[in-house]
Amino acid sequence: MTETEAEPGEATSAPSPAGHSASAALVMVSTPIGNLKDLSERACAVLAEADAILCEDTRTSAVLLRAHGIKTRLLALHDHNEAAQTPALVAAMLAGARYALISDAGTPLVSDPGFRLVRAAIEAGLQVAAVPGPNAAVLALTLSGLPPHPFMFLGFLSAKAGARQGEFARLRGLEAAGLSATLIFYEAPHRLAAFLTDAAAAFGSRPAAVCRELTKFYEEVRRGLLPELAEHYVVNAARGEITVVIGPAPEVAASAESLDEALTAALGRMSLKDAVSAVAEATGLARKLVYARALDINRDLVR
Repeated sequence: MTETEAEPGEATSAPSPAGHSASAALVMVSTPIGNLKDLSERACAVLAEADAILCEDTRTSAVLLRAHGIKTRLLALHDHNEAAQTPALVAAMLAGARYALISDAGTPLVSDPGFRLVRAAIEAGLQVAAVPGPNAAVLALTLSGLPPHPFMFLGFLSAKAGARQGEFARLRGLEAAGLSATLIFYEAPHRLAAFLTDAAAAFGSRPAAVCRELTKFYEEVRRGLLPELAEHYVVNAARGEITVVIGPAPEVAASAESLDEALTAALGRMSLKDAVSAVAEATGLARKLVYARALDINRDLVR
């Protein structure tokens, strides 16, 4: 039986344009990442039918609502007030309020506020739903020309150079232990050149793509090797919203040095047995050889 069909004798009524999301207490609604026309019909319906829309910046969201003729009131929910606002919002939903949750652009919770509220709503037994839509990370991945899966989304790294370099070093350690995935980051335009320089130092001449102003008039996707991209953006300052996609670690024959690096990284986060299994699979080396070397390294680590 379809949504619009009814059993004999039952009253019929047109379904809400919002679909099943209309009955949820909290609906996460994906919004355009640049082009205002990318808001779906169902997203418009959910936003129009909600008691209020929770958003990062009421001024930014007001532009979107005006473009689509939506008059629902806006309530600010951002990193600085989410913890304080969540109990009252959950209490209101338990009393029957229906909220839509949006971010300034893209999919809520992805490098945006809202996680505390969603967790609290779920723990309170409230129904939580979502309307899918634009996402800069996934769009950049599909435009990058790099392997689409597996991929790892890391959002924004630290704004401080030393901490960012440390995060890149940890990723290299994971790759040495067997991680092979396309990496996706968000970055601010004024930090892009430094980010790419640090990435090139950590990952070498690896293919990457810088995706800027996606879906907007000045959309740009620049593909190349990390050192080339770093050199370009040192000279040419970037503007707008930026997503960086870096290709996976290349498959190389394991040397004694790379084996030790992989085992040291793996032993730092898993048991001896699991570390041996992970490194043997990643390097293609005989398990017996990897196990013998792991014993030596483990003895050194525990001294």
